[in-house]
Amino acid sequence: MKLRFRDGGMAKEILSKIKAYGREYTFMHVCGTHQDTMVRHGMEPLLADAGVEIRQGPGCPVCVTTTREIADVIHLARSGVTVCVFGDMMRVPTPIGTLNDAKAAGGDVRIVYSVDDAVSMAKTQDGDLVFVAVGFETTAPSTCVPLAKGVPENFSVYSCHRVCPPILQAIFELGETRVEGFIQPGHVAVITGTGIFEPLAERYSMPQVVAGFEPLDLLMASYMLCRQIDEGRAEVENEYSRVVRPGGNKIALRYMEDTYDHVDRRWRGFPVIRKSALALKDKYSAHDATKVHEDLLANAPEVADEAKGCRCGEVLRGLIRSEECPMFGKACNPSKPMGPCMVSSEGGCNIAYRYSGVR
Repeated sequence: MKLRFRDGGMAKEILSKIKAYGREYTFMHVCGTHQDTMVRHGMEPLLADAGVEIRQGPGCPVCVTTTREIADVIHLARSGVTVCVFGDMMRVPTPIGTLNDAKAAGGDVRIVYSVDDAVSMAKTQDGDLVFVAVGFETTAPSTCVPLAKGVPENFSVYSCHRVCPPILQAIFELGETRVEGFIQPGHVAVITGTGIFEPLAERYSMPQVVAGFEPLDLLMASYMLCRQIDEGRAEVENEYSRVVRPGGNKIALRYMEDTYDHVDRRWRGFPVIRKSALALKDKYSAHDATKVHEDLLANAPEVADEAKGCRCGEVLRGLIRSEECPMFGKACNPSKPMGPCMVSSEGGCNIAYRYSGVR
């Protein structure tokens, strides 16, 4: 098969080493960027030929944010509150519409590129402004900094931040798919270090490799997992050592510890997962949108989590490939998405559609 990336000689050598083990492996990653790399560079058939299947897991922050949370934000916008979101959030469908719909109906919904953008906007207006904070440990520290330095009274945060280790444990304990090893997200580990993945190795004998985002990173991570299994080891290895340090970013970790409490919360496609989300500590209650706007949110409409026929939840759990959803590329496409996996640039369905040639 033709390699669609540079360093072909090294790639072929790694693939040959994997193939030499003479068995089939099933791994999972939990990172939208890893999925993009695999699909964009045509790596899936190359790995399959060597005996490796890498399933996508819940690695897209927008995708795992529940319909309930998005509906809350839509309700705030409809109620006269200024809402600031990242662009990927605007078109996620819910039974009460999208944030784009709320904006078209007169709601003050703004796309921002950072929490600092939202803070600056709050300083120039009198009305309440809510920043919708989405992302894993990679982006969670950035939300902390302005809160620690001081923000305007009219500024608050609706936290949809989530953390990786509990979802990995949930995937393993649900037992829906046979996973022999995890390729862990390098950008998360830049913040946390590699230690957060150790309990999974110790408790469940699960081999893991923290990987970067180039094609060779993923190939090498796959080989390292195969080698661990062949040697009977279950460790956390660091393929992304050029960036990731064992102790992570200690300043970012201190900010997070000072700002958030770990709370139980649902993820799209999953039940409630203990200690899997980040809520602002009580000392920041004056800037916690769930408390500042508690009365408004109490009247938010009840919503179902998925559109009828949408299988985003199964995609996020690694049970099906995006292309296996009957609506993929037909009733569901980037122009008319039925679920967040087709909306977000990190969503598996959006990635599959962009590179599959389906039109």
